[in-house]
Amino acid sequence: MPRDQFSRIMLNSKESKTNGRILTAVDLFSGCGGLSCGLKDAGFDVVAAVEIDIKAQATYRLNHPDVSLYDSDIRKLDPADVLRSAGLKPGELDLLAGCPPCQGFSRLRTKNQRVSVEDDRNNLVKDFLRFVGVMRPKTIMLENVPALARDHRFNDLVEQVSILGYEAAVHVLDTADYNVPQRRKRLIMLASRIHKPEIAAKADARVTVRQALSGLTPPSRTKDRLHALPERRSTTVREIIARIPKNGGSRSDLGEAFQLECHKKCGGFRDVYGRMSWDDVAPTITSGCHNPSKGRFLHPSYNRTITLREAALLQGFPQEYRFDVSHGKEAIALMIGNALPPPFIAAHASVLRNALLRARRNKTSR
Repeated sequence: MPRDQFSRIMLNSKESKTNGRILTAVDLFSGCGGLSCGLKDAGFDVVAAVEIDIKAQATYRLNHPDVSLYDSDIRKLDPADVLRSAGLKPGELDLLAGCPPCQGFSRLRTKNQRVSVEDDRNNLVKDFLRFVGVMRPKTIMLENVPALARDHRFNDLVEQVSILGYEAAVHVLDTADYNVPQRRKRLIMLASRIHKPEIAAKADARVTVRQALSGLTPPSRTKDRLHALPERRSTTVREIIARIPKNGGSRSDLGEAFQLECHKKCGGFRDVYGRMSWDDVAPTITSGCHNPSKGRFLHPSYNRTITLREAALLQGFPQEYRFDVSHGKEAIALMIGNALPPPFIAAHASVLRNALLRARRNKTSR
């Protein structure tokens, strides 16, 4: 089966046209464009996006040149101006979607009591709500880390959208159940003022690492500059990697003589210096996905970490998605690790799309 059949949910956007009007969406906190990619796959026309990071902006423009990108601080942006520029009035936007920066809510931040979770970025949830209040979209999608559900700002948001006339559904889901070849727990809120929102049905089967990476040209022979970015490891680290058993092995399979000193002193983080398994989904792809000391990011068969192209595929990006290698591995890995997996977004956006089309047909038939 070709990789494109399972790495993205390909949907016919023509279905989203009724009476000459398309379904419109706005992407807040767009990052490098994973959310927009998923919305487009679901048949939405993304008319505007907002992103403050310069390198993420550049990557977004490489892949979504048709979208009006607001390269500014969302706290200083007037939602009414965004609507007017898109030729829309309050209440006309079909979908407002976004993922407020979640570093302040991440598992490590909330798990470690020595680190405060009072991160200024947490308050950007309020700006998402501000956009809802002004734009009055027909439907809403908010995606984030599961820990957000325990924060009072998110609970306030759910309460406020209810007051504004929306019915909300909040779930914590594993993206591996929605055609994404990695396990990744995410919170998703779907809200609507035209129907009772429901999450998408799970896929019949999970996409494996083998399926996602099959057919890729080896980095040494590829013309893909992202795939070819080299890695630099010490001789000691290269020897350790070579000794880790193929297809799912880990550092715990090595004798003490071949353990790094730091691993002898720390029994936690068992996945570091681990290999992925061919016939399973990948672990969560993070910003450290190019570093074996950050998780189970070694290739199942080759004595190296996964490449950044492989990381992007495991996030569900199409193979042709473009990244500027001049930005450097750290910046690109951060963008990929922070991105929303497009197939996960497409699955749930498709459910909203279907409800919007039903509502539109019902209105025209009266």
